[in-house]
Amino acid sequence: MSATITALQARLGHNFHRPTLLEVALTHPSVVNEDPAVADSNQRLEFLGDAVLQLILTEELFRLFPGDREGALSSKRFSLVKGAYLSAMARELDLATCIRVGPSEAANGGAERDSTLEDAFEAVIAAVYLDAGYETTKAVVLRLYGDIPQRLAQVQPANNPKGRLQELVQPDHGNSALRYEVAATTGQAHAREFEVVLYFKNRPLATGRGTSKQRAEEAAARDALDAWPPAGLE
Repeated sequence: MSATITALQARLGHNFHRPTLLEVALTHPSVVNEDPAVADSNQRLEFLGDAVLQLILTEELFRLFPGDREGALSSKRFSLVKGAYLSAMARELDLATCIRVGPSEAANGGAERDSTLEDAFEAVIAAVYLDAGYETTKAVVLRLYGDIPQRLAQVQPANNPKGRLQELVQPDHGNSALRYEVAATTGQAHAREFEVVLYFKNRPLATGRGTSKQRAEEAAARDALDAWPPAGLE
């Protein structure tokens, strides 16, 4: 076993009983495509790791935020498992020094590419799970994430409900699924109040009011987050 892999296990806090699992987790598909001697890449492990990671973080967020409704919990979880965040987690682990890539991938950014790092991080989580089971994997994940409320404070500012809602909606429904429309404007010129309706796929989702259009939109987004997902969401 190389010194690089030994150091990675130390950073993970787990020594593998079956080191071949970790080896596969660190093997990019380009290696299999370009080297007939290599049989497996990390694609299947990535699929499993995504599910395991989601479960661990869902369980932990449920424990940490007992007052949150489903929408708020989903938003928090998305912030911690989206691609950009997982690639950042992989960099914290210095995973790029361990990933094997083929010549074609090396020419396109190699192990430093965000997508490569994200996939490898999920695959490593799956490898730990297959090697040692759920409880050990949970301990590894929570050790890597550390103070989850602090991480959320860094990536999910409370003053950006529109951005948080867009992050929830965009992966499955695209960038144009949400629309804000001013429904009414009341009050004198110096004391206007705006009422904004938030539409999800042309369906009224929430209403917000505020002394500016922006504040009314934020109020509507905040209300939608609190009640997410809407009934009948496809």
